[in-house]
Formats: sequence, C-alpha cells, structure tokens
Amino acid sequence: MFAFITALILIAAVFLILIVLIQNSKGGGLASGFSSSNQIMGVRKTTDFLEKATWGLAGTIIVLSVLITAFIPRQQQTNQSEIRQQLNEAPTIDPSLVAPDFGTALPSNTPEEETPDGN
Repeated sequence: MFAFITALILIAAVFLILIVLIQNSKGGGLASGFSSSNQIMGVRKTTDFLEKATWGLAGTIIVLSVLITAFIPRQQQTNQSEIRQQLNEAPTIDPSLVAPDFGTALPSNTPEEETPDGN
C-alpha cells in the first residue's frame, strides 16, 4: 500500500508540474492559444479549469501525504532502548588494551633495578 500511494503522489506531482508550466501568470500562456470563437471552452473557461486542476492536484498531494504516514513500514518495537541493547551485546574489552600506559600506573611487585654505579 505504501508503494501504491507513493506512486499516486508522484503521478499527481508530475501532473501538477505540467499544469503549472502551462499557465501564465498574466493570463496568457498556453490557454491564450485556445481563443478561437468556435470552441466550446473559451479562454476564461480554460484558465478556470487549469486553476481548479492546480488546486485539486495540490490538495490530492497533501491528503495522500498525510494518508501515507499510516502505511510507513516500521521495525518491531522492543522493550529496551537501542543503546541499552547495544551495551548488552557489546563484547567486553580489556581496559589495558584500550589506552596506552604512559608510566602513570604504579609499579607492580617487581625487584628494584640496580643503579648503573654498581650500588
């Protein structure tokens, strides 16, 4: 259903783009070419149709966009937060391997080194 509504939104958007490109802000545009007196729809009727089609398609896109939120694919909910879940799954790491020891640690029970002068 999500893909179907997405396709409808894309089709409506393409039609809306085409209708807006046909219109002219000064009342001319492609609609002014239909000013022949023997037509059933005159220039005024054509511009009315284009304006109604623009509003209709814009409304359709808005309604479909709100409707599609009900069909968004979602992952299953867990009782645990993702951070806590990752902490539980993380392997334990030896702290001595994480950061180098720059001699700040206390020496262990090792015999003292002899001084170079032989004492």
